[in-house]
Amino acid sequence: MIETFRSIRKICYVTLAVIGVPVNLVAIVILSRGKCGLSNCITRYLVAMAASDQLVIITEVILNRISSYFFPGSFLLITPVCSVIKVLRRASIDNSVWLTVTFSFDRFAAICCQKLKTKYCTEKTAAVVIATTCTLLCLKNVPFYFTYKPGEIIDNVPWFCATKSSYYTEPGWVGFDWIDTIVTPLLPFALILLLNALTVRYILVASRVRKGLKGQSKGENHNDPEMESRRKSVILLFTISGSFILLWLLYVIEFFYYTITKTNNYDHNDSLYIFEQVGYILRNLSCCTNTFIYGVTQTKFREQFKSAVKYPVTLIVKLMNNKNN
Repeated sequence: MIETFRSIRKICYVTLAVIGVPVNLVAIVILSRGKCGLSNCITRYLVAMAASDQLVIITEVILNRISSYFFPGSFLLITPVCSVIKVLRRASIDNSVWLTVTFSFDRFAAICCQKLKTKYCTEKTAAVVIATTCTLLCLKNVPFYFTYKPGEIIDNVPWFCATKSSYYTEPGWVGFDWIDTIVTPLLPFALILLLNALTVRYILVASRVRKGLKGQSKGENHNDPEMESRRKSVILLFTISGSFILLWLLYVIEFFYYTITKTNNYDHNDSLYIFEQVGYILRNLSCCTNTFIYGVTQTKFREQFKSAVKYPVTLIVKLMNNKNN
């Protein structure tokens, strides 16, 4: 059973790499052009999210997972290189998660806090928030480089990354591990749920008030541009944050299970191992979903995507016609 699952897992990661890299790249290019009908502020966040998702696919899926399957003796497994990859992998995942949080807060401020909206929901503020968030998270993960030791020494070359035993016993490292777990994903998970709940509450109250003012409670039908614009923003927010919550849910449940039961995750049975690994797969899948969400929720993004797909074909046909003439 385990061997079958491992084969399926390998296929899943290869599929994630093959789909995730071009999909995120297309999203970055399309969004960077600024022709999707989104504000500059939202565009900044979405481009940053797509870029961080791309880095997760590269560091976690390709360099960490796939390389171990297909290139077991490559230089990527030399201890210093392996340690750097693991730090980059952690930083990329943290950035992907927290940029979702910052985007959720930006949309919460835009929808629910009109006074804060004018000052906070700007392109300049978005750039500062993104740069600060990414810098702090990268610095937060630097200490992990020093938690690894060589698994083997072959011809005086250190290979593989084994976690030092002191990481699990020394109070400083134990505390750091708890802080790391709280920072990602427990706190982001709680913040996104809270922000979405507050946003829903505000929208329900505001909708009742606006309907009452416009007489819709008496059966009249009026178009409300403000509510329509807000509806589109809310759909984008909820699909992105909802996707994050669903795809990270198994990972969070698995963490609480091991914390509550005090189970050593290296001694678990087949079903727990599969549950844990499915959680990792779904977590990594969350780095491929945002582009599809943009395509489903944003009409202009779909138009730009279709144009991008048609462009190479059109160019080839044009070159062939010119050659024939």
